[in-house]
Amino acid sequence: MTKTSVAHRALAGTTFAALVAASFSVPALAAAPVAAPTTAEATEALDLAMKAIAIRSVRGEGNRAADVAALFRDRLVAGGWAPSDVVITPMHDTAMLVATWVGTDPKLKPLVLSGHMDVVEAKRADWQRDPFGPVVEDGVLYGRGATDMKFDGSMLLSSLVDLRRHGYRPRRTIVLAFSGDEETVMATSAVLADKLKGAEAVINADGGGGTFADGTDKPLYWMWDGAEKSYADYKLEVTNPGGHSSEPRPDNAIVQLAEAVIKVGKYQFPPEQNAITKAWFTRAAAFEADPAKAAAMRAFAANPADAKALAVLRAEPSMVGKTGTTCVPTMLSGGHALNALPQRADANVNCRIFPGHSRAEIAAQLEKVIGSPVVKVSDVTEGSIDSPASPMRADVVGALEKAIHAAWGSAVTVIPSQASGASDSMFYRSIGVPAYNASPVFTRSDESFSHGLNERVRTVNVKPALTYYFNLIPDLTR
Repeated sequence: MTKTSVAHRALAGTTFAALVAASFSVPALAAAPVAAPTTAEATEALDLAMKAIAIRSVRGEGNRAADVAALFRDRLVAGGWAPSDVVITPMHDTAMLVATWVGTDPKLKPLVLSGHMDVVEAKRADWQRDPFGPVVEDGVLYGRGATDMKFDGSMLLSSLVDLRRHGYRPRRTIVLAFSGDEETVMATSAVLADKLKGAEAVINADGGGGTFADGTDKPLYWMWDGAEKSYADYKLEVTNPGGHSSEPRPDNAIVQLAEAVIKVGKYQFPPEQNAITKAWFTRAAAFEADPAKAAAMRAFAANPADAKALAVLRAEPSMVGKTGTTCVPTMLSGGHALNALPQRADANVNCRIFPGHSRAEIAAQLEKVIGSPVVKVSDVTEGSIDSPASPMRADVVGALEKAIHAAWGSAVTVIPSQASGASDSMFYRSIGVPAYNASPVFTRSDESFSHGLNERVRTVNVKPALTYYFNLIPDLTR
């Protein structure tokens, strides 16, 4: 077992550079890149990722997101950015970073390269390794942020520095925009989108990504996200005067709430499809091992009203969210004493809304489903807004496909996707700026630990990730 700490100590006489050279070999199937990153550049990129992971940027007391921003700023300034072109703005207990690389043609709208610097909480007692003590073992980098998304952010930032070092000069201005609270309230995310509302497009390194064949580093397929479902929370609430439990009456708040929750739990929203989800079902079917599910995916792509196909897909947790809006009860609370009739009962219903529908529209539908005037439905969503799907622009899609094939080989299938989770991209899409979540990083399906214990990423990704950006960024800015 080779093991490299964040301090980059050599083990058994093996130098860190030698370890990097061994870990970062590009897969044999990779096509010749437009510009090949060097081992030294890969070493610098991994070094930056490990330093960023070592900084605990979790919302709340002790949040060091500003230190991550300072780390990234120093790397950019050392790489040729003027200090005035890298701006860190504190906000609450976090910070945001905007770095500008001015293009040669001021008439062109800028390209935004997006990411975030914060991570979700991680407790040392729960992990096998220190979540904020990044370590490489057998070609795997462990630490909070390895997949979401300090590794991705470091690859993106490092590629910009390397492109500048190689003498690239963009015609279109490039803006690197990193938020500081994407994992929580997304206040900096909203501010950045408003500041950059005149952008041509956004490439977000937070989302999408590829899948390795299990047990190997052989890439199977790669996805980019062009849309995401809107997040929403609704409070269902029933109140009445209550009374003594020895004198029960029909209008019991808990019973009335329970009846409403059961109706919501059983309800299925109408099936829907857009160009992105249609393409996903069509192309992803080729990688579904279960013939019945694969057939249902193809049938749904051809006809979203196919009841038989819909039943198969909605029985599969990983696919039900791709067929339309979903709402599910997630929390319950009620009553104030063991021997009293409840004066109040409430429940939270969490919804993931298909693009094209407002939260108000879904609230109205929930009220209709519940069908009871005593149940009050309130939108209690925080940190989320409605956003449309981004267009499948030929220039962007073509550049993404070219870049991923340069990095990982032409045999990799590219699949458009709609995310069920939320990202900074929704704020850009909501104001008319198309955004595409397109991480070049591949993982094995059994090693997806984003937000979970023992988060990890395979270091074989480093050189291909840099290669991807060496191709993608010039194609979209030259």
